[in-house]
Amino acid sequence: MSGLIPKPQRSHQLPDSGSLVPEESSEKLSEKLSEKPWSESFSPEVTTPAFYKASQPQADQERVVVLVDGSNLFYAASILNIGIDYAKLLQVLVRGRRLVRAYFYTGVDRSNEKQQGFLLWMSRNGYRVISKELIQFPDGSRKANLDVEMAIDMLLLARCCDTIVLLSGDGDLAYAVNSVTYKGIRVEVVSLQSMTSDSLINVSDLYIDLGTIKDQVQRSDDHREQPSTWLHRTSS
Repeated sequence: MSGLIPKPQRSHQLPDSGSLVPEESSEKLSEKLSEKPWSESFSPEVTTPAFYKASQPQADQERVVVLVDGSNLFYAASILNIGIDYAKLLQVLVRGRRLVRAYFYTGVDRSNEKQQGFLLWMSRNGYRVISKELIQFPDGSRKANLDVEMAIDMLLLARCCDTIVLLSGDGDLAYAVNSVTYKGIRVEVVSLQSMTSDSLINVSDLYIDLGTIKDQVQRSDDHREQPSTWLHRTSS
């Protein structure tokens, strides 16, 4: 048809490489390509931004602080009908990590020589004992509340550890635990489930029912008088 303009024919022939790349550069490029394949020569350095790096250290480098509520542990042990081996307990709670310090909180009766002997043994076998004199109430019971001491220590020790293991089921400690987790500290709660507040479990990073590890922490000579019975006599 006379009114149509014919399409120009496209050439599928590649232009001479010499017309695009100087001869000297082309030769150098050929040498580089012949020396090593691109897949081997190209190895870009990959860097991970700081905020992508895992905050949790290796197990053998993870710094752990253990806080033990003596009264809570005694009642849990009495329900489970076991005596606690405190050396085994510490090993189970730490689990091969780096122990910074272990604290044991309890009410004391200064006139109870057996209890004083037990606390002396604890202080010489890996625990720092934090004690408070028992208070006599009108109903005849004697108690010592160490929630404030535990909460304050938790906040202070968060600066020098990666993980806090809290052996307590007291819901009054939930606010302190939540505050510590906001600092990036991992908190593990260990207690008997029937004695543990849901509010405390909800703010923890890991919860362990004491009943599931009782075989690992109980004394083998349960027929003998246990240190926990000395605590019971001063807190009942």
